[in-house]
Amino acid sequence: MELKKIIKDKALEVGFDVVGFADATTDKRLKTNLSQYLSEGRQGNMDWMAKNTDRRTSPRELWPQVNSVIVLGLNYGPAAPPAQALKRADRGNISVYAHGKDYHDLVKQRLKKVGRWLVETHSCEIKVFVDTAPVMEKPLAQKAGLGWQGKHTNLVSPHLGSWLFLGEIYTTLNLSPDTPSVDQCGTCRACLDACPTGALNVPYQIDPRRCISYLTIEHKDTIPEDLAIAMGNHIYGCDDCLDACPWNKFSVISDEESFLPRAELSAPRLADLSMLDDADFRQVFSGSPIKRTGRERFIRNVIIAIANSGDKSLMGVLSARLKDTSAIVSGAARWAMGRLQQKL
Repeated sequence: MELKKIIKDKALEVGFDVVGFADATTDKRLKTNLSQYLSEGRQGNMDWMAKNTDRRTSPRELWPQVNSVIVLGLNYGPAAPPAQALKRADRGNISVYAHGKDYHDLVKQRLKKVGRWLVETHSCEIKVFVDTAPVMEKPLAQKAGLGWQGKHTNLVSPHLGSWLFLGEIYTTLNLSPDTPSVDQCGTCRACLDACPTGALNVPYQIDPRRCISYLTIEHKDTIPEDLAIAMGNHIYGCDDCLDACPWNKFSVISDEESFLPRAELSAPRLADLSMLDDADFRQVFSGSPIKRTGRERFIRNVIIAIANSGDKSLMGVLSARLKDTSAIVSGAARWAMGRLQQKL
């Protein structure tokens, strides 16, 4: 217990907000759930989810030497409820986690700092992960007592609400596991009712193929019309189910400088975003997780938001995209012009 306290104190000193400890045993329920998820094809375009499934559900399959997993969380609580941006039809809504710099870089930097200290002071071996390997972060976080997976399948922290970035340190140290968190969702269905596209029709089971985060980030092709219409002005990710959770009454506004929203990403004008070419896109989103999605998908999302705005003054910017070099973009522009014309 003393060693765990020393590790926790060091992690908090480095800048993490919560720390928990889990054992490295295999959870058979995860294997069953993942197998069902994949058999139903819910992974959509995310082909990587069907690879290394044994490693994904078992820490020791990923690294046989691991004895304990240290799960660390970094709060990115927003200053204002994300739902406010949904009311401005001429602006794009970007998920809170992408308002600032790419969190992967900061979390990994801090994980490595704690990891190096562990190796130097306790003669152990470590591996660090932040969304970079087949690691099921949320189940591990629940196992380590950081929170529970709510009905929206995301982690809910009883102390920080919905807004936590996660990272893991696998170590050869033998550390006693913390008590797993207990589900406290009860009869609440706020997150389920908040989903605009019906991706959460079954509690604790998400269908990414209908999820706005998946559609705007991972989906590579034209988005089905019914889902596109339901997207509103979401252009990258979605926080609707997270924002609806009552446990956010305990959320804390992040003071992490890297997570402070860039002015151009807080409520960007759809008209301005629609005009970005490849070079402009790379420049505007340098250092942002949005960059990995690529211009084609991003501009497709922007055009869908324009179609949903009902603002006929944006017909001109749509017309400029009809001859776009991307067939996905030009096709979206044609559809959007038709939708706006129907609303005239």
